[in-house]
Amino acid sequence: MRRASVLIGLMVLVAIGFALSLAAGKVWVPLSACSSGDPRWWIIVELRLPRAILGLAIGAVLGLSGAVLQGYLRNPLADPALIGVSSSAGLGAVIAILLGLGGAPLILFGSAMAGAAASVLLLALLVGRSGSALAFILAGTVLQSLAGSLTAFLISIAPNPFAMNEVMNWMMGALTDRSLDDAMRSLPFMAVGCAVLATTGRSLDLLSLGEETARSLGVRAGRLQAAIALGTGLAVGSAVAVSGVVGFVGLIVPHLVRPLVGQRPSDVLLPSSLGGAALVLFADSLVRLAPGAEEIRLGIAMAVLGTPFFFALLLRFRRHHAWA
Repeated sequence: MRRASVLIGLMVLVAIGFALSLAAGKVWVPLSACSSGDPRWWIIVELRLPRAILGLAIGAVLGLSGAVLQGYLRNPLADPALIGVSSSAGLGAVIAILLGLGGAPLILFGSAMAGAAASVLLLALLVGRSGSALAFILAGTVLQSLAGSLTAFLISIAPNPFAMNEVMNWMMGALTDRSLDDAMRSLPFMAVGCAVLATTGRSLDLLSLGEETARSLGVRAGRLQAAIALGTGLAVGSAVAVSGVVGFVGLIVPHLVRPLVGQRPSDVLLPSSLGGAALVLFADSLVRLAPGAEEIRLGIAMAVLGTPFFFALLLRFRRHHAWA
């Protein structure tokens, strides 16, 4: 009953966040405009509806993938960026922008997805068939560092300041000026990735009993690892490809929902997905309401939220170890 109540509450939050995302901005538009013939309804249909759909989907993807990775690695600091998918997708997009192809959304999306796919393939090659969680996280850290270094190098040799400015704006993450075409392009990849990640729940539960116990109960470590890499690559790669890099959601949300639904990994997956959707919808609405002519980038807003959360997490761990 408690878990059902939490899920209903999170669904209500998502619905409120979605409605707020449609209405909020420098110009507030009442939702009744869609049915009253108010000319402002074009603002909702053309600008805010795609943004709200993407905010919901991207938040759900990041929350779910963060919960899966924390359950698999048994590491409270794990998030989608840890295995290099986000930074690799970002690298692919940066290459397209510096080649002068940033104005073609389909090419930009394809380049970012190619970067995410390359990271998944390299991750599989580096880890091999061992199924080791330690090898998985080490390989992901290597890929993250490599992609980040190459991105910094490309930015430093950008041919002109306009290209560099475009790269920096994209890397900070935002849902500004996204269209329904952008949403339709990315949603199938996100849906397939989330479906793959959702199948890992039972294996994650068994893995929490210990690797040897999980193997004796039929968990195939290599297959589980492949499902996590593939699901994260598709879901997070497509999210980064359409919005740029939005961090901290996958780290924050599982910690927020765990006290409400319990510690079992499978119980955390759906609430984390709903919580991530609600968080991104509310955050994206708030960045539009910030004073000034320009919007605050969504990635910056999430970093501002994530830093105090890291600090609170550190204090909690210190108290725990002090009591222990």
